[in-house]
Amino acid sequence: MDRKQAFIDSINSGYQTKGDFINLGSAMLDGETIKDTFIKIPLKTLNRHGLIAGATGTGKTKTLQILAENLSEKGIPVLLMDVKGDLSGIAQPGENNAKIEERHNAIGFPYEAKQFPTEILSLSDQEGVRLRATVSEFGPVLLSRILDLTDTQSGIVSVIFKYCDDHKMPLLDLEDFKKILQYTTEEGKDEFSQEYGRISTASTGAILRKVIELEQQGADLFFGEKSFDPQDLLRIDENGMGYINIIRLTDIQDRPKLFSTFMLSLLAEIYATFPEQGDSGRPELVIFIDEAHLIFKEASSALLNQIESIVKLIRSKGVGLYFVTQNPTDVPDAVLGQLGLKIQHALRAFTAKDRKAIKLTAENYPLSDYYKTDEVLTALGIGEALVSALNEKGIPTPLARTMLRAPMSRMDILSDDELKSLLKKSKLIPKYNEVINRESAYEMLTEKIEIANREEAKAKAEKEKEAANKSSSRRSTSRRSSSTNPWIKTISSPTVIRSVLGILSKMMK
Repeated sequence: MDRKQAFIDSINSGYQTKGDFINLGSAMLDGETIKDTFIKIPLKTLNRHGLIAGATGTGKTKTLQILAENLSEKGIPVLLMDVKGDLSGIAQPGENNAKIEERHNAIGFPYEAKQFPTEILSLSDQEGVRLRATVSEFGPVLLSRILDLTDTQSGIVSVIFKYCDDHKMPLLDLEDFKKILQYTTEEGKDEFSQEYGRISTASTGAILRKVIELEQQGADLFFGEKSFDPQDLLRIDENGMGYINIIRLTDIQDRPKLFSTFMLSLLAEIYATFPEQGDSGRPELVIFIDEAHLIFKEASSALLNQIESIVKLIRSKGVGLYFVTQNPTDVPDAVLGQLGLKIQHALRAFTAKDRKAIKLTAENYPLSDYYKTDEVLTALGIGEALVSALNEKGIPTPLARTMLRAPMSRMDILSDDELKSLLKKSKLIPKYNEVINRESAYEMLTEKIEIANREEAKAKAEKEKEAANKSSSRRSTSRRSSSTNPWIKTISSPTVIRSVLGILSKMMK
């Protein structure tokens, strides 16, 4: 058997699947696309997470688009983080051309243009379904990790949440949290000392500064009502296609704290509310996190531990996480080790540091008899990638240089009119974009302080009145004392006393 036939047999055997699958394209050998050697990814293993990596301009976003489209076509909803703003075209069908035709002829199946059901979401003031969560939903542990607090400060946050639970005070937004934080060491100092022990002003000041830092990254827009229900990510349209939910994040690249806050909140909520799936044979939801380094870039060790825990546990809920970034080294090793599907686009070796990174990246992939991985990594063309997946038994598939299929939807953004038309059809915008500001901790504490101030002012006024009455009484007594019988005043005068003493003196002589 010659080398080419051995390669074909290896690929066809390694990527054989009994259940439903996604076809990414065909394998390549020595720069040639081998027709009909399809790289099939079983739906069964798509909740085992994945990675899409590669240098800028090598086709990562288009690969993400391909995966999202095929998942939607299989009736699996998708959530995409659109950091660069170039994924909205999924809502419109693509256009065939000579290059796409040539690519698909080489792969071995025809190109089909198609549009997909799309929902536009937003974390900021951009148009779309508003994503929010309340402070209470975060809970003291996650909020403390987001703020990167010390153990002592985290303890104070736990006490604050306990106080609000005990007194039925909802913590909805950051204004609520800041108000109760100030209350602990000012108007409510005695109350907190009696119920929970003394709270340091220095500690609450440090926590407040961390909250303000989070606010400056736009978190005041995220915290509040109406909270987004993750179940709304699981919608299927009338044709049985899963909705592709796109979060517009073009204005958030310089605010990684807000990005990581949202992601952790969403993943924690999904883990808490989604039922256990067991071996369902397909994922319930697949989440693609573009520019994933933004999550890990400024994360504390406590925050990284939280992310690692969620990545390990959330697949049992039928949720697959796919990190999209330039280099696999952007993702912590503990997370990287949990990823089943790896799609590696080209890396560029401009410096000695780049070459070391490429060798390190090559070690993350299975050994191959047909490729020198570190050399192939720098030779991949646009729309080509090294693929390694898990088969239905959870065994890694052979490493395959792959000619990827073209996206079925538009490889460009929507026009302003198309975007407005899409938003107008949304069933979620009326549900989530109404501004709600019900009574919560801020209003309740403000009223409590005002009542206390009024009672204090009333008590002070009564004391002043009582003091004034006592003073008036003393003055009245003094006046009564001074207005005595005139005869007494006369005989007690100094002149009369001297006269009497003079007479007595003469009588005694």
